[in-house]
Amino acid sequence: MAKKERGGVTFPEGFLAAGIHAGIKKKGALDLGLLVSEKDSLIVGMFTTNKMKAPPVQISQRRARRGVAMGIVVNSGNANACTGDQGMADAMLLTEKVGHYMGCSAQKILPASTGVIGRPLPMAPILESLPSLAAKLSPKGDTDFSKAIMTTDTYPKSAQKEVTIGGEVVRIGGAAKGVGMIHPNMATMLVFMTTDAVIEKEALRASLHQVVEDQFHTLSVDGDTSTNDSVYLMANQMAKNPLITKGSQLHREFTQALMEVASELRVLLLKDAEGATKFLHIVIQGARSKGDAKKIASTIARSLLVKTAFYGEDVNWGRIMAAIGNAGVPVRSEKVSVALGDVALVDHGIGLGDGQEEKAMEVLKKSDITVTVHLGMGQMTAEYWTTDLSYEYVRINAGYKGRT
Repeated sequence: MAKKERGGVTFPEGFLAAGIHAGIKKKGALDLGLLVSEKDSLIVGMFTTNKMKAPPVQISQRRARRGVAMGIVVNSGNANACTGDQGMADAMLLTEKVGHYMGCSAQKILPASTGVIGRPLPMAPILESLPSLAAKLSPKGDTDFSKAIMTTDTYPKSAQKEVTIGGEVVRIGGAAKGVGMIHPNMATMLVFMTTDAVIEKEALRASLHQVVEDQFHTLSVDGDTSTNDSVYLMANQMAKNPLITKGSQLHREFTQALMEVASELRVLLLKDAEGATKFLHIVIQGARSKGDAKKIASTIARSLLVKTAFYGEDVNWGRIMAAIGNAGVPVRSEKVSVALGDVALVDHGIGLGDGQEEKAMEVLKKSDITVTVHLGMGQMTAEYWTTDLSYEYVRINAGYKGRT
């Protein structure tokens, strides 16, 4: 099979995308994207648990429950959050107009927004740009789409995978944005995933939930969950594989392939985290339960003292121990061991001295660092990914609204 000249969200058969400048961002940056399927598609989604849900999130939640869609329209530079009735009306109108150009009901168009909270959408230029957006739809439009959804991201993020299921080729693609306000509380950013797999809705939903839990719920940059976090997964059934049913071997194969796409997106998000200089892989071993292990990993990842210590290349393992004890999980300090890379720092709750700390200094000079904690309480494990916290993160977020 010849290599396809398409990727990301348009890698699967039957998906088109586009991105344009619609007058939302300054300096002509792409800020309005459209992703559509050439035929009705199954759609499932997961959305922020933040109580200040933006109007596009509320609309998408309702429409995703119907389970059928043709497209998603997304803007960056403006979250359309905390905008009251006007924000809801604007999001509804946008989907109506997009539906008109796509020849479908507004109910089959889901909206998404990201950017500054509290500003109304500049609807006049957005609506004027829709004919151009629709005209640009293309199987090769994935890059412009990925650029149009960016906020403080420094590069577009996409991934794709081809897999054989039931003897037939199935394709999966994805795009994501988010380098700040990232912390597990449903999902942690905007993610759009597509597939041409023939699959039942319950199997599609189960795959999405597992992928979010194993990939996006193990990533934290700053402990903040946005008003607009959303993950979408569309399946237009255009491949020729046998029907994938929930719990079947085919379902396991599909979920694994989807997991690999999501994992690549997670890595891209982590590596572009605002102001980050260190990328931390936290491994918890020897926990009584998976839940205990994940709570401890999450607490370490969220600790500002831990994150700043890594930024400063300070071998302050006491901050890791304090975070372990602050996770609300039963632990015994005399059983805990901690290592940075392959350098042991703590054994059975006791520091191993200046010699080991000197060795750990060499580990801290690296950009990718593994933190391994063994609790000595059981057999369960968990993994988590996070970053350090730098002066640059503060600079970016101290003036974000004024630059957008």
